[in-house]
Amino acid sequence: MLESSPENAWTVSALCRAVADTLDLHFNPVIVRGEISGYSRAASGHCYFSIKDDTGQIRCVMFRRAASLMDFSPRDGELVKVRGRLGLYEARGDLQLVVESMERAGQGALFEQFLRLKIKLEAEGLFDSVHKRALPPQPRAIGVVTSQGAAAWHDVMTALQRRVPHIPVVLVPALVQGSGAPAALAQALHSLYALTAQDNPLSPPVDVILLVRGGGSMEDLWSFNDENLARVIAQSPVPLICGVGHETDFTIADFVADVRAPTPTAAAEMAATDRGVGLEALSVLEHRLSRGLIRQQDRQAQRLDAVAARLAVGLVRQQERQSQRLNAVASRLGRPQALLGQHNQWLDRLAGRLQAGVRSQFMEQGHQLERLSDRLSFNRAQQVPQRAQRLERAALRLSSVDPHRVLERGYAWLSDDKGQALTHADQFQPGQSVQATLSDGQVPLVVKV
Repeated sequence: MLESSPENAWTVSALCRAVADTLDLHFNPVIVRGEISGYSRAASGHCYFSIKDDTGQIRCVMFRRAASLMDFSPRDGELVKVRGRLGLYEARGDLQLVVESMERAGQGALFEQFLRLKIKLEAEGLFDSVHKRALPPQPRAIGVVTSQGAAAWHDVMTALQRRVPHIPVVLVPALVQGSGAPAALAQALHSLYALTAQDNPLSPPVDVILLVRGGGSMEDLWSFNDENLARVIAQSPVPLICGVGHETDFTIADFVADVRAPTPTAAAEMAATDRGVGLEALSVLEHRLSRGLIRQQDRQAQRLDAVAARLAVGLVRQQERQSQRLNAVASRLGRPQALLGQHNQWLDRLAGRLQAGVRSQFMEQGHQLERLSDRLSFNRAQQVPQRAQRLERAALRLSSVDPHRVLERGYAWLSDDKGQALTHADQFQPGQSVQATLSDGQVPLVVKV
């Protein structure tokens, strides 16, 4: 290998090629054993990840052809053995391993630690379905624990503003990565727990909590595998949704939470029923209420028509009864006149008897005739005015129930051009001809509005 000098300086690309040739000459092919970290598969089918151990790591790429030959799906934390060629990615000057094959070599230290904690907490019953609570369809307020500057917070707020902008959101920021993250997350949850029982109309109580973070490697999400944080989640007084990482990522927090969401956005969508669903339900209820009111109005209108018909029949019958009573009174008033005629005939017979009898009897009959004449005059003077007064009172009562007397008090009877009675406002149309019957005649009308 030539030594560099001021007169013979390396170009960057030449140096990269020389290093790549040296690596290929002295190391390739190479077999490496380590844990997978940051595994992802692009839309092209190529896989990108790192292989690491306790003190070092190296970037890896596995192209689509080699990836299609794998018989398992790699996951972060898995211990694998890869075979490939070590080289230099000249565009960035990065050392990378082009993996040609991969096989499992064990679970890896982090993954084994994850499994041990999972088995322990599962045995204690922290994952039991009996502890899982249903989410409220319309919480009074939504609490969120995440990093304030993270994309997860933006995704959550975007989803909530789109679906339920009327529900207040309370953010308690916390670290979501690093050694201090588990304690910060636990403290933030305790702060939200204190807001679940508050009684303040200006700040309603939190009814559901979102614990969210964006995607990352197993190391990035390791804070959510903390045992103390898991126990704090289990103490939540309200339903808690955990949306950490992507759909394929699982943490201990996911198993303890009441509901696991595949992403932070999905967690926000689960937190409350979309406002559109509630508005649609209200529309259905409004339609049902409107139909019920119309049916009730129709039933009441039918009852009113029936009452009006019975009232009309009652008035006719009352008028007939009053007419009968008036005729009876008139008949009784005619009886004194007949009685008077009978008395006159009796007087004539008495006069004939007096003329044929003796004078003494004539005198006696004369006195008796005077007494009878006085009684007859008294009866006529008393009974005729009394009968006349009763007849006048009966005529007044009959007149009080006469429908035409109602019209004299300022009322009018409205009917259409067919003579049908108009009794409701919804029977009138603009331009309609209407006949108004008054006490002294009829007036044609036209509806303007």
